[in-house]
Amino acid sequence: MAIATEFIDFIVPIQTIRDKYPGGWEQCLKDHEHLIGGRVWYDEHLFRDGAMGSADMECLVEHWESMGFEGITEENNRKFWKDICVFESLFGGATLECDWIDFDRKNHAAFLKGTEPGEIASRGTNNREPT
Repeated sequence: MAIATEFIDFIVPIQTIRDKYPGGWEQCLKDHEHLIGGRVWYDEHLFRDGAMGSADMECLVEHWESMGFEGITEENNRKFWKDICVFESLFGGATLECDWIDFDRKNHAAFLKGTEPGEIASRGTNNREPT
């Protein structure tokens, strides 16, 4: 499966949420219950939230970083997304390098690198439980 991208996407691997989100995946779903199917959707591997403006996205990144997620990191003078990824499909994809995400440009969908894109979860669709 894959996740549809629109406007500015905030993407996190579900495994990372299981490992770092206070209360794990179940708590993340509870915390976002009112947003699922609106601005939040997910497939078996990726969780997506989003914003229409950069200031809102900055707040979203800061909120997740305050919970212990690592945003931008740097190694060997190279900046990249670590636990989260900010993605702008209309402007070319990830705003910085993100080595765990792939993008299907034809369908405007992101998916976990090493998996098949398949069906696309999006606004208003039923989200599939992660494996």
